[in-house]
Parts: sequence; C-alpha cells; structure tokens
Amino acid sequence: MKLFTSVHDVANVPAIVKEALDLKANPFAHQELGKNKTIGLIFLNPSLRTRLSTQKAALNLGMNAIVMNIDKEGWALETRDGVVMNGTAVEHIREAAGVMGEYCDILGIRSFPSLTDKEEDYSEDIFNKFIKYSGIPVVSLESATRHPLQSLADLITIVEHWQAAPSPSERAGVRPKVVLTWAPHVKALPQAVPNSFAEWMCKAQQEGMIDFVITHPEGYELAEQFTPGAKITYNQDEALTGADFIYVKNWSSYHDYGKVLSDGEGWMMTQEKLKITNKGKVMHCLPVRRDLELGSDILDSEDSLVIKEAGNRVWAAQAVIKGILEGL
Repeated sequence: MKLFTSVHDVANVPAIVKEALDLKANPFAHQELGKNKTIGLIFLNPSLRTRLSTQKAALNLGMNAIVMNIDKEGWALETRDGVVMNGTAVEHIREAAGVMGEYCDILGIRSFPSLTDKEEDYSEDIFNKFIKYSGIPVVSLESATRHPLQSLADLITIVEHWQAAPSPSERAGVRPKVVLTWAPHVKALPQAVPNSFAEWMCKAQQEGMIDFVITHPEGYELAEQFTPGAKITYNQDEALTGADFIYVKNWSSYHDYGKVLSDGEGWMMTQEKLKITNKGKVMHCLPVRRDLELGSDILDSEDSLVIKEAGNRVWAAQAVIKGILEGL
C-alpha cells in the first residue's frame, strides 16, 4: 500500500478489518517495521481523535511521530499555481510538501472543505498536491470529501461487536443491518464523514458483510459515487426498523452545496426511537452535540458505542500504517 485515501486503496476489506483486530490483540508485535522510520502528521484543521490515535498507532509500530498544526505553527501556504506571491501567503505548497517528504517516510494530511465551491472541494486539490509534491506515501487524516480512517474504525467496530454479540451461532450467516441516519446541527457540516462511511459500508455490503440503509430528509442526498447499492429512504422509522447498528451524523446539502435545508425537527436519535430497532447499537464519529444530534439518554447508556468506536481509531490507523511500512 502506497496511498490511503479511500476504501478503493484497500485490496481486501475483510482482511484489513481482521488485521486491525489482530493488532488490537497484540499491539506491539511489529515494532521492527517502524524502527528508524518517521511519520509526519500535518493538520490544517483541528483534531482530537485523529491526531492522538494515529500518533499512538505509529508509536505502537516503533515509529517516530512528528505532529504539526500547520494552520497555527507553519507559514501561510499558497496552494494556487501560476500566481505572484505578493499577498499574505509566505510559502508555496510545492516547497512545503517537498520539504516534508525529505523529513518523513510517511505523511498524514488533514484538510477540510470550504463548503462554498463544490467543484474545488471535490477536486481535492490541496490534498492531491501534498501527494504529488511530497513524493512519499500519504495517509488521509480526513480530506474535503472523505474520512477513511474513521470509516475503517467504524467497520471494525461493527464487525467486532457483531461477532461478540450474544448467541453468535444464531447470527452465523446473518448480516447485520447498518443504518446511516442524518441528524440536526447548528451549522453546515461537510459530507466527508457520511460520504466515507457510505462508501465503506457499500463495499462491505458487496462483500456480504452487512446490509446498508441511508435515511435523511429530502435534499440531503449524497453524491451517487459514494452510495452504490445502498437503500436510501426519507422515512427514518422505516430505516430504523430492525436495525442492528445506527450511525448518526449531520451533513449539509451536496446538491444545494453547503446549505442547511431543514431545522431537523424530529430527526434526533433517542431511546424512544431505538425501540423499533433490533436492540440497535448507536455510533457517532465524535465530537457530538448532546441533545441536538444525539440524545444524552443514548450517549450515557449501554446502547452507545461511541467511546469503543473512538478507541478502534488506533487499530484502524495501525493496520494502515503497517501496510504502508511493509511496502517501503
């Protein structure tokens, strides 16, 4: 593996999930892979779980980790080509990324969309320039359109808890029903997490691992490239009926780009709504706005997997970094 930006960079999805769970059981078994190797984790936007989990994963593999919040600690970057740099930008991305490639063996990049220009955001221009000019393997720590480490951790969590559920023999050959449900929020959020989650779940569905449903109000349809094979409904109750895992997330409109089209009344997940599920477990990528996106009654109950899910971010990152180290 030379690049990790989406599920399409993974040759075998069930295998990488198993790899991650094996690493969870034995975190320090491959420290020789990372000896005298350095990963640079570059953040253009804030992070808690992504920063800490990826740094810990690298350390578990024996690597050195350099972390830089470039939006606060670095020079202002110019990302456009063919411009005279007589403004506020001090350094061009060509030189910045090239220098990072000199210092590091692997680079992790986190960037967010503007939510004002769909074409620019979905071109992944900034992210792709880091790939091009660094000249080394790159891991997405979230981009304008995807968050693959989060989605891999989500799938790991689903597989892990489905396998550990009571009466596993009764569930042999039975696929869990996974639902992605839109939730209210106070501001417009990117589509990166739901795009990525949908993309990974559609691939898992193709592999016979799950059944996948997306529910949201009209106008919040994701780009079709991320939802092949998913059942999509505007009726949340229909989607939740019999669900085993419910992934709660807000996102702004893709087609009416970056806009909030609904106040979301009636869409927040609560314990009352869980009654129509199959004793469903609730997931969220975090951070979460309590009692707006997701009820505290769920978050503080045994029905919530959000902390275990966040914990699995380490093993997702470790499986990916291990795969890249094996190819160096």
